[in-house]
Amino acid sequence: MTLQLAQLVQLWGNPEISGATSAHLQVELGPVCTDSRQLQPGEFFIPLRGERFDGHTFLNQAAQLGAQAAVVASDWNEPLPEDLLHWRVEDTLWAYQQLATLHRRQLKASVVAVTGSAGKTTTRELIRATLAPLGDVQATVSNNNNDIGVPLTLMGAHQDHAAVVVEMGMRGLGEIERLSRCAEPDIVVITNIGTAHIGRLGSREAIATAKCEITAALAPQGVVVIPAGDPLLEQALSRCWSGRTLRVALEGDIAADLPESDCPAPDLIGVHDPQQGLLSLKGLRFSCPLEGRHNACNLMLALAVASELGVPLPDLQHLKVTVPGGRNRRLSIGTLTVLDETYNASPEAVLAALDLLAQQSGRRFAVLGTMLELGASSIELHQAVVSRAVQLGLDGLVAVASGEEAAAMQRAATSLERFALVESPELAAEPLNHWLQPGDTLLLKASRGVALERLIPFLQQP
Repeated sequence: MTLQLAQLVQLWGNPEISGATSAHLQVELGPVCTDSRQLQPGEFFIPLRGERFDGHTFLNQAAQLGAQAAVVASDWNEPLPEDLLHWRVEDTLWAYQQLATLHRRQLKASVVAVTGSAGKTTTRELIRATLAPLGDVQATVSNNNNDIGVPLTLMGAHQDHAAVVVEMGMRGLGEIERLSRCAEPDIVVITNIGTAHIGRLGSREAIATAKCEITAALAPQGVVVIPAGDPLLEQALSRCWSGRTLRVALEGDIAADLPESDCPAPDLIGVHDPQQGLLSLKGLRFSCPLEGRHNACNLMLALAVASELGVPLPDLQHLKVTVPGGRNRRLSIGTLTVLDETYNASPEAVLAALDLLAQQSGRRFAVLGTMLELGASSIELHQAVVSRAVQLGLDGLVAVASGEEAAAMQRAATSLERFALVESPELAAEPLNHWLQPGDTLLLKASRGVALERLIPFLQQP
């Protein structure tokens, strides 16, 4: 960051320090640090508050470690180190995001923001890969997609980066708007509107509104990239964005009876060949780096972004993509194939994973765990995913659930010859190790809170 400390006066007024002079401000702002345990001399300390900690309690330690300066919440009344240059601000997290925005404005790189009910992280990684021909790409790491993680990603970017890809998650209305105003993106991508977090927001309509907040600070000449064919998304987007929108689709995904007034025609249409693992688009054939039709759609979104930023599409026909653990991971236990999708689960993501499982040869089994934060829709949605598993003709299913969700899953599975209901991932191993035979395929999918990956060490080679 090449800001001068003097520039911060424009944000927060004059700093406080005993005997302060203008000389204190005629220096470059040091690296920003929010963790006193990692603070290095000369860094600018921002104490953040969480549910179980308050970084203000470490202001003395930060000063002793040689912090250049700090911001301090206006309601913090404890004594401060006499020689610590500091600004009083209403909210230190807000100040952190302001600094990230200032840094973002100095970058030459285009900023791409990604949100959606499912597939955010996968699409983020696909976009990162498609933009690699431009040069170094800074992107969100792990699940740093919130009020703290988005500024962290932005401030990790430097002038040599060709692009910045920022994932944005949310747990309620207003959060993505804050993140958009922090990142001021040039391109935004909305992967889909599903039912994840419906327990918090109450309806898919509210979820669509929350996701479309990503356009709040989108550059007027920017572009929104979305999957075509979702009237709910189109309606929510029309209320907040009047600029350019680029729609993508896979052949066969758009309902023929949808009026164009509700769902404008796609700008890009691809053809997915799951057997060959190929996506055909604009006369080119792309190797799909990740399995499943849902990931072919995510690839379409990424290719649209790359094309917008000037990457020649022929350069992207053989992409290599690595996604974080518990997503699109194929394991082998002897001759047993395990589709590891244990990181998280929404109803839409579970249905997509089941469709991928149905494409596998041989016998097919699944372990489905509870999907969290579904509120009043939880029972209906748990029953729906098991009904889909039955419809696809799976050879066996284990549900890791309890309470009303477990009862709903059991009701939907009455016609399955092999069904078991257990309360922990480890207990799922008992029926599976009796059922599984060489050559079988097993899908594992559940919300993060279930920790379904704990089952894997207990699976025996068939």
